[in-house]
Amino acid sequence: MPTRSDYANVNGERFYYQIYGDLDSPKTALLVLHGGYMSGDAMSPFIEAFAASRPMIALDARGHGRTGDLPGPITYPRMADDAAGVLDALNVRRADVLGYSMGAITAITMAVRHPGKVGKQVILSGTSRRDGWYPEVHEAFKQTTPAAFAGTPLESEYKRLSPTPNAFPVLVGKMRDLDLSDYDNSDDSIRTIADKTMIVVGDADSATLEHVIELFRLRGGGDKTVAVQGFMTEAPRARLAILPGTAHIGIMANAKLIAGLAIPFLDDTTPTTPPGFLKE
Repeated sequence: MPTRSDYANVNGERFYYQIYGDLDSPKTALLVLHGGYMSGDAMSPFIEAFAASRPMIALDARGHGRTGDLPGPITYPRMADDAAGVLDALNVRRADVLGYSMGAITAITMAVRHPGKVGKQVILSGTSRRDGWYPEVHEAFKQTTPAAFAGTPLESEYKRLSPTPNAFPVLVGKMRDLDLSDYDNSDDSIRTIADKTMIVVGDADSATLEHVIELFRLRGGGDKTVAVQGFMTEAPRARLAILPGTAHIGIMANAKLIAGLAIPFLDDTTPTTPPGFLKE
């Protein structure tokens, strides 16, 4: 159960959040951003997996969950600004951010637009540009209609949680516009993100592996010096995990595995060198 849940007022709009643990802890809080058509509640497997290690904040994005429909379109810059505003409302100076899918793109955009508010980022099945998805994924986005969600848990959860339960067709239309919009972050803006990044995707994800590896390199991954010497002496700027036998939705079934990989990243743990290779 959350320690506290309420609505934060940001620029005249209300955003639902849940807090797990003590935000006054010396540990940096982890802000959790959910995927499209989801809510903070849907991220409970990740909250359970990470909560013992640090305080957490789960946010319901505009149009989603208990936040409900808000005027105007859903865009990544707006959601990034919303998330930064919620941190301000909670008097959280800076937070690490974990985002899945839509939330991952929001996390990247937030790190670009609000560098002082964002520490480390854990990017789950996300891209920095629209062309990071397979072209066929874009074709599927074009076909998205409310009827495609009829009778699904996503639709029923929306109606259960939302203060605007009849606005699900509105959300579908806004999300289709979001998915087909140009939200590209430039390579230079990605390179200049101040803190460290971990990227996690499935080997059968909707994001292309070519884009994922490019994003990893833009964030400082692929250090040739480390590759040549064969070991690390400090925590790297970027980490990449490709989960086997895992598609886009399958990421959500791997919260414990991802937490085991991401907690050492968030804690800045230097990867271990096994005994028997170097001088004692």
